[in-house]
Amino acid sequence: GRKVLIVYAHQEPKSLNGSLKSVAVEELSKQGCSVTVSDLYAMQFEPRATKNDIVDCLHNSEEFNYGLEAWEAYKRGGLSNDLIEEQKKVQDGDLLIFQFPLYWFSMPAIMKGWMDRVLVQGFAHEFPNCYDSGLLKNKLALFSFTTGGSKEMYAKGGISGDIRYLLWPMQHGIMHFCGVKVLAPHICFAPEYASEEERKEMLIAWAQRLKTLWNEEPINCSPEWYFK
Repeated sequence: GRKVLIVYAHQEPKSLNGSLKSVAVEELSKQGCSVTVSDLYAMQFEPRATKNDIVDCLHNSEEFNYGLEAWEAYKRGGLSNDLIEEQKKVQDGDLLIFQFPLYWFSMPAIMKGWMDRVLVQGFAHEFPNCYDSGLLKNKLALFSFTTGGSKEMYAKGGISGDIRYLLWPMQHGIMHFCGVKVLAPHICFAPEYASEEERKEMLIAWAQRLKTLWNEEPINCSPEWYFK
């Protein structure tokens, strides 16, 4: 069976994000997938990249360079346990689903901190092994998120600009950089302003999509997809 990691960032289990996460666990488990959830708020995941991430001696104790120290620590098995655990989940996963509410045109800080700390050099990328030759190149990712604004606001001519522009740093700058192939995002627009019926329909649409998810082709990971 395939293995799925859901990295989930929402404080409230009863939220639409919480329900979307539960629907994914249920539907993918029904398909025989093994599903693991990293519930970042429940785990009290540390988003800050600090010296605490290196548990043995520093490579250069005179001047701290996080990227270099994390890379060296990864190579010698000197990263903190929470990072090693998350990296193992990523390593095992065929599909990574990121479930979150859009905050200020991006992911919540706790999830960005997961990206900063978990996807270290040597594990996820190592120049020139990036983009199509990134170290996580046999994996798929999908960003599933809710917005505060309506679909019209995030249209090409809308006040917030095309939603694809916002996906560029997340999908291209992080996932594609690490070699991960990216499936089209799943977006629930403005659930706070939707009726109970409309919110139910959002959950049904997600469950339906998950039924045939493994047949989907990844998006064309090129600037044209985002900015055409």
